[in-house]
Amino acid sequence: MSSSTDLTARARIREAAIALFAERGISGATIRDIAEAAGVSSGLLRHHFGSKEGLRDACDDYVMAELARIRAPYLDGTGYGEQGLLDAIQAAPLVLQTYVVRSTMDGSPTGTKMFERMVDEGERWLATAPVKSTDPRAYAAVLVALKMGMYLLREQISAAIGVDTRTPAGQARMFRAAVEIFAQPMLSADLADQAYAVLDRLISPQE
Repeated sequence: MSSSTDLTARARIREAAIALFAERGISGATIRDIAEAAGVSSGLLRHHFGSKEGLRDACDDYVMAELARIRAPYLDGTGYGEQGLLDAIQAAPLVLQTYVVRSTMDGSPTGTKMFERMVDEGERWLATAPVKSTDPRAYAAVLVALKMGMYLLREQISAAIGVDTRTPAGQARMFRAAVEIFAQPMLSADLADQAYAVLDRLISPQE
């Protein structure tokens, strides 16, 4: 059984790895870099995680579990309340979202699996949400991609709005814009119906 010191070291290693993977990508962060950032030896890192791949798997699981915990009140329909929503936003450090984007965009099977896990979660939410879709899988996939785009283009958004979205005020401004987008329709009912008709013919052309 691990001692409390071992558990503390394990957590430090994991946090250092998440930060470096988010900043540099998986290939750009070495075991030596991570161990140095965590204040441990490379041997201790290997003792806890075996390899960089094992460490990455542990980081993936931790990040997904932490984000799921933060989003749970929204996904299960109970809601946050004003203070709960504030806590949820502040409890989701930018590094976690940046890590997810990096992991997904690196083109590895692990990154693809992480994206699919987020789509699965979105599809489960859609099954009980007031929003309806004729293609829930595609809806969830595009929704995840749109959300990830905010973090993928974080620097460009920061430059465009004149405030760093890594700061609490900048992040809140970005999130508020996202809420405004999702809170109101951007197409009239007639335009939406016209688009649906054309797209449905392309999806299922008549013989």
